[in-house]
Amino acid sequence: MKSLIVANWKMNPATLKEAIKLYEETKKASLAAKNVSVVVAPPAIFLRDLAAATRGAKVPLAAQNVHFENAGSYTGDISIPQVADAKAAYVIVGHAERRALGETNEEVGKKVAAVLEAKLTPIFCIGEKTRTPAGEHFVFVKEQLRAGLQHVSPAKIGKVIIAYEPVWAIGAAQPMSPRDMHEMSIFIRKAIVEKYGDLGMNITVLYGGSVDAASAPLMLRDGDVKGLLVGRASVDAKTFTELLIAASKK
Repeated sequence: MKSLIVANWKMNPATLKEAIKLYEETKKASLAAKNVSVVVAPPAIFLRDLAAATRGAKVPLAAQNVHFENAGSYTGDISIPQVADAKAAYVIVGHAERRALGETNEEVGKKVAAVLEAKLTPIFCIGEKTRTPAGEHFVFVKEQLRAGLQHVSPAKIGKVIIAYEPVWAIGAAQPMSPRDMHEMSIFIRKAIVEKYGDLGMNITVLYGGSVDAASAPLMLRDGDVKGLLVGRASVDAKTFTELLIAASKK
C-alpha cells in the first residue's frame, strides 16, 4: 500500500505563477516516487487554477480550511460546495494553526461531518500542545477525537483520515520519535474502536510535525502511520522531492 503524503503549503507561495510551477514540480516528483501518493493543499485562491492548469495525470487537491455551513454571512470564509466546485477532493480540518485562532472542538466536529456529507475526504487534525510525564496528553487527544467524530456514522468512519500533529513538534529541530508515534497510533485506533468497533482498526493515521527526508522513512517504517502531513518542507520543490524519494524507500 502506498503511503499518503499531504503537502500543506499554508500561505505560500505569493503568486499563481509560482504555485503552478511548484505544483508541476510536485507532480513530477510524485510520479517518480512509486510508493507514495501525494495530495497538495494550496491556498484556496489557487485551487481552481491548479485544477485547470495541468493536463494528464494530476495530483489531487485539498482545501486548507472550510466553513461547516454551505452558504451564509461568513465574510472571508469558504464553503464546502465552493471547494468541491474548484475540484478539491480533500479538506484539512482542525489544523493546529486554525485551532490557535480560536477554532473549537465542536466546530471541528461540524466541519468533519459536513465534509463527509459532501462526499469529500476530511483530513482531521489532532494533537496536544504539551506533554507531561503524567500523560494528560492522551486525555486531551481523546477529547479531540470524541468531539471531532461525534457526528460521524459508522458507515463513514473509514473515510476519515486522522492527522496527528503534536503542536510541540511543529517547527521543532527534531520530529517526534517513531516509537512515541507508534504508541500514539495505537491509542488513536483504540479510542476509535471503543466507539466504532473493528471499523476503527483500519483508520488511516498520518504524522505531521517537522518531518523531512531524514525522518520520513523512519516514521513511516516504525511509527505505525500510513502517511505524513508535511508543511514547510512541501513548499521547496527540491526539499519535497528528496522527502518523497526517501519516503518511497521506507
